[in-house]
Amino acid sequence: MAPQTVPVDLTRSRRVALVQLASPAEETREERIARVESLLRRYAGIDLFVLPELWSAGYFAFDRYAELAETLEGPTVEMGRRVARDLGSAVHLGSFVERGENGALHNTAVLIDEHGEIAHLYRKIHVFGYQSLEAELLAPGASLGIADGPLGRMAGTTCYDLRFPGLWQELSSRGAEAVVVPAAWPAARREHWCLLTQARAVEHQMWVLACNACGEQRGVDGSSVPLGGFSRIVDPSGRVVAECGDGEEVLVVELDPGRVAEVRAEFPVIADRLSPGDYGALSADPLGAS
Repeated sequence: MAPQTVPVDLTRSRRVALVQLASPAEETREERIARVESLLRRYAGIDLFVLPELWSAGYFAFDRYAELAETLEGPTVEMGRRVARDLGSAVHLGSFVERGENGALHNTAVLIDEHGEIAHLYRKIHVFGYQSLEAELLAPGASLGIADGPLGRMAGTTCYDLRFPGLWQELSSRGAEAVVVPAAWPAARREHWCLLTQARAVEHQMWVLACNACGEQRGVDGSSVPLGGFSRIVDPSGRVVAECGDGEEVLVVELDPGRVAEVRAEFPVIADRLSPGDYGALSADPLGAS
């Protein structure tokens, strides 16, 4: 059954909590899920929790992806559903390694509404191959949906997807007003993280809720990889509203969901934008002959 669409009240502010997490190797998945559940339950009055990418398994646990893969009825999603129902809060679970119906593995992000129901699901489209085995082990997603959420029309991308502006233009063309970005972005490319989260917000005049992992994990070559932290919320004008440091942290921020409409009305760049097809149809003549 498709989720029922309920109009979102954009007249009141929303409390959003970015939950920046580490995934230490000595902690089992079950221990980590229990720890995170206990952490979330300390916070009352939150409209939306956001977690990082593959936090329950650990992004670099490539040799255990098959073992740790879950279905949508698995322990990570079930924890999120319990917390959402008990606290009356929406929970964006970040992402987990999902075993699909056909047996393929995906990097899957899930938004659970305040009633404990799955409101939005996104399987990472741009799986990562640079100094990573993700692209070898996980199948890319093939859908790009948008759903009603605490900040209006909401969508998701995951980590590496930040580097692909065409994906983001399609999301804004489909009506997205806020995009959640769970990530396991390394500290070595933190400048790119900061640049791209702001660029996507400015280009598409939307909220960007970017929740990154932190701590150190063991990379493909056995070396230690520090993850970047610096989870951040960027408003539709490109202003960084709030930002974490590089350690575990819960960042609680009050946001105005009506800000998107204000920015788009004041500076109507989206209204002036052509479609990808229109840009592709332009002449390639360097002298501009018609």
